[in-house]
Amino acid sequence: VQLQASGGGLVQAGGSLRLSCAASGSIFSINFAGWYRQAPGKQRELVATITSSGTGNYADSVKGRFTIFRDNAKNTMYLQMNSLKPEDTAVYYCYAVLRVMAAAPNGQYWGQGTLVTVSS
Repeated sequence: VQLQASGGGLVQAGGSLRLSCAASGSIFSINFAGWYRQAPGKQRELVATITSSGTGNYADSVKGRFTIFRDNAKNTMYLQMNSLKPEDTAVYYCYAVLRVMAAAPNGQYWGQGTLVTVSS
């Protein structure tokens, strides 16, 4: 199983980006997923999570600006980021809690990270 994160880049403050996280390989079900970010010199922080039914939860710092959603048919999760601020600059990592087969326990997998840079 691999998670491939993409969509990062350079954007001006106030702009938008959409990150994608595509899961590939032998996947039975994706239960829980989300995004973390790590800014230079700071600890990794949780940005948003999404349940198997599509319910999203957000860090206070991004609430109202970011939207997490998923396409179960494509095993892909997205993070729509609007009204970006310079303090959103970070490497964004996706993760997923999934099963590779019905009888398997849940396992946690991570993507490689994608850099988001917001200029002022």
